[in-house]
This record gives sequence, C-alpha cells and structure tokens, in this order.
Amino acid sequence: MMMDMMSKDMSMAGMSAMDMQLMQACMDACSACEQACTVCSTQMMDCSPACMNCADMCNTMMRTMLRMQGTTPAVMMSMLDACMAMCQMCMDECMAHADMSEVCKMCAQSCKACMDACMALKDAMMKMA
Repeated sequence: MMMDMMSKDMSMAGMSAMDMQLMQACMDACSACEQACTVCSTQMMDCSPACMNCADMCNTMMRTMLRMQGTTPAVMMSMLDACMAMCQMCMDECMAHADMSEVCKMCAQSCKACMDACMALKDAMMKMA
C-alpha cells in the first residue's frame, strides 16, 4: 500500500518508472534480512560482525529505496551491488555455523532471499535504462 501511495514520487533522473512490485519485494527482503542479521548477531558467534554490517547495509538500502529522489540509476545499482556483496559475505559466514545454529541457518536464508530480490530489481533497472 505504501508503494502505491508513493509511486508517483518514485522516479530517478534518467529512468521513466520503477517496477513498484519489485521495489516492494526488495524492501521487504531487505527488512527481513536486517531483522534476521540483527538476531543472529546477538549469538556472539564468529559471524556476528558480518551480521551487524549486513543489517546496517540492508537498512540503508531499504531507506534509500523509500526516497528515490536525489539518486541516480547508477548509484542505485551500485548500492544494490554493495547490498548483495554484504549479504553474500554474511551468508557465507553464517553457513559455517548453520549446522550448529538454526538462527545462523535462518540468517543465511534471509541473506540469500535479499540477494535474489536485489538482483531482480537491478536486472529490471538495467532493462529500463
């Protein structure tokens, strides 16, 4: 619903329109990943620093998508790349503990879902550019 209300304001210089469903899916995945990483970081395992960094990156990515004005497609795609890289690192760290911790397993799965959502949005943006 929020995306429907904001869709008129969701534009970037050089890009006529954004796929609001992909944007919403990406924001939802970033939010879920931020929450999973935050929970995982409290376990104080070796993955904790990666989880805290990933949570921060996902929050930043989500907030940037909420206010599209003031950014460009190139900057947005770079941020999506950074978010995917951080999620990959966190996922790799958490997978090392996934057999010992259901929380790490959940965090890794959330990171994978976030990477997939970011890639889907980036692919759509590249087709529109």
